[in-house]
Amino acid sequence: MMTCLPSPAPAADCARTSTGAVPLTDLGTRTYRDTQGGLYPGGANVRPPAHEALGARLATTVAPLNPAGKPDPEGRYVLLSIGMSNASFEFRALETLTTPDPDRDAHLVVVDGAQGSADASKWANPTNAAWGEVDNRLATAGVTRGQVAVAWVKLAEAEPTGAWPDSALELEANLERVARNLRVRYPNLRLAYFSSRTYGGYATTKLSPEPYAYESGFSVKLRVQKQLDRDPELNPDPLLGPVVAPWIAWGPYLWADGLRPRGDGLTWACTDFAEDGTNPAVPGRQKVAALLLNFFKTDSTARQWYLATPGPAPPSTPPTTSTAPVTTKAPPTTSTTSPASAPATTAGTTTEPVGDGASQDTSRRPGRPKPRRVLWIVGAFAAGGMYLVLGAAWRARRID
Repeated sequence: MMTCLPSPAPAADCARTSTGAVPLTDLGTRTYRDTQGGLYPGGANVRPPAHEALGARLATTVAPLNPAGKPDPEGRYVLLSIGMSNASFEFRALETLTTPDPDRDAHLVVVDGAQGSADASKWANPTNAAWGEVDNRLATAGVTRGQVAVAWVKLAEAEPTGAWPDSALELEANLERVARNLRVRYPNLRLAYFSSRTYGGYATTKLSPEPYAYESGFSVKLRVQKQLDRDPELNPDPLLGPVVAPWIAWGPYLWADGLRPRGDGLTWACTDFAEDGTNPAVPGRQKVAALLLNFFKTDSTARQWYLATPGPAPPSTPPTTSTAPVTTKAPPTTSTTSPASAPATTAGTTTEPVGDGASQDTSRRPGRPKPRRVLWIVGAFAAGGMYLVLGAAWRARRID
């Protein structure tokens, strides 16, 4: 008797080394199908100041928690991934970098929640089995829902078929639902960094080929924009009303036009992908993991919770973009800085609710010096020294 085996996926189309599309980070104020480029409004690749300040403030509230989600200097907090199989491969590669990393905060636990076949439509459903599998993985890691504080989200629609802009809007709507589901399920979730797809030009399956892989970047951009516009359906700020979503921002932007280098030099070779041209092979996984780790260590909000000793954010150069018309095959004429290099904003000391209403000092995590106390002590010593000098001068004058 003959056994029928499933047909293997066609080999990757390694000849398609470029689509001619321009990465969002290089597109700037120019447009793709009447939609402006850049990661943020105005063709910019850095967060607007108000959103940056809010992210900085919320980042300072990420602190060790006990299993019930209460502040505990001996507790832990979780960075969780949400996505499909490609996100899982990439995040597990990140784990191999974070586990031995001496710079990582010892309270941080990294948990991969991304799963094969779990596309955006499934995560948008709060009762989908994918959420239950995340619970299992959290339990295996020895943590709970109440300890999830940060998420990395990389999602797409499986086998998209619609035309622009309907397909991008469908993904954008599901990303909004995912953001709200995250906050409901993880009440202490503060920050969610979203990334869009990598290059899909080598794909020979219908999972997420071009131009859908490229256009998923506009879905993320639109989702971030809605929170920037202070839509109450995505409010992350307890000072503005009920919190229904985490603070949303771009994580690392992963798309580049195949072998055509984008402004910062990123490219995608056919060897970065598996046989189907869609899922990442080991080199591709390592490439995304390196981009994620660099983001978590350098981004002005992420470094606050990833690093044991954050210190000041590294200096950055504002991105520059061209306003010249887009041509389909010409290489980008400008370079931009990564969103990871957004300038830091110093947040003041505030008190924020944690989960079910418990509060904590949001200026530092346990064990870090209190800057105001240090300044007060220095000032006290300075004042005391001045008093002694003046007193000695006055006594010398009396003796004379």
